Amino acid sequence: MNNALPTSIFIILFLLTGCEPNTGAEMAKERPSVKAMTLNHSLGETIIQSTPKRVIALDMNAVDTLSQLNIPVIGMPKDFIPHFLPSYKNNSNVQDLGAIIQPNLERVYSLNPDLILISSLQATHYKALNELAPTYYFDIDYQNSGADHIEKINTYMLNLGRIFNKQELAQEKVATLNAKLKDTKQLITDRPESAMIVLHNNGTLRYFGVQSRYGFIYNELGVKPASQETATSAHGQPISHEFMYKYNPDIIYVIDRTAVMENKAAVNLDDLNNPLLKKTNAWKNNRVRIVDSEAWYITGASYSSLMIMLDDITQGYVN
Repeated sequence: MNNALPTSIFIILFLLTGCEPNTGAEMAKERPSVKAMTLNHSLGETIIQSTPKRVIALDMNAVDTLSQLNIPVIGMPKDFIPHFLPSYKNNSNVQDLGAIIQPNLERVYSLNPDLILISSLQATHYKALNELAPTYYFDIDYQNSGADHIEKINTYMLNLGRIFNKQELAQEKVATLNAKLKDTKQLITDRPESAMIVLHNNGTLRYFGVQSRYGFIYNELGVKPASQETATSAHGQPISHEFMYKYNPDIIYVIDRTAVMENKAAVNLDDLNNPLLKKTNAWKNNRVRIVDSEAWYITGASYSSLMIMLDDITQGYVN
């Protein structure tokens, strides 16, 4: 599919759907006048002239953030909706825009949005989308979340609060998240245990280290990595049970990608049973934790997902 649709197709889509581009006067009647704002991000800048009324969110972190602020969306991908956002799945007022990685651009254009929210998963479509409507890019790094992951999430929540005149609610959410983050850090501080974050995918294993999509867990929360391997990857570094035995983590967090991608029940300890794994401190001390894979894998950069992730991490430090 060509990301940037020709002008002729754009016009046809509007005619087919009975939608015509609003003139400036029409838009002024439909929306309250607000002070214009410019939001800078790594793909450019997003200029908001008035409070958006027709919002499309192509990233599930954006959907969750809008949900926390009580902001409706008119369209979103529905291929992977986490369990903590159930109301969107069968909502006929929310158009299904296909896949998170490859959204249906024809459907996006037909909805005539006035704000589009994307992340790096849809970054290749930024130019085409931004020509249709102001497109705000969420600067989350799924390759290496680094030490500013939480700050970016807070900024995103606060900026959406500004856009929709929900500043007070956004500040409350940020304060609640940061309080939980502080409690988790206090629990972890000075703890000697080392930890390993592992992705399970149809029997294979991948390791997420200090330079990965979950790097912030080590860099911001203070979790001690069992291994200093630094391969940067969105899907982790392939490992074996020998790798886990070698570095002998005290805590193992298991993300079950198979459960997410194939809509299956989550893996359990019996499924993971292996002679080498059973020799690790984590297994011997019953500290292998099967985490909420939808929160960790589908999102991982929103209010709800982080609250769940912090609970999962805390459980690793409980015998």
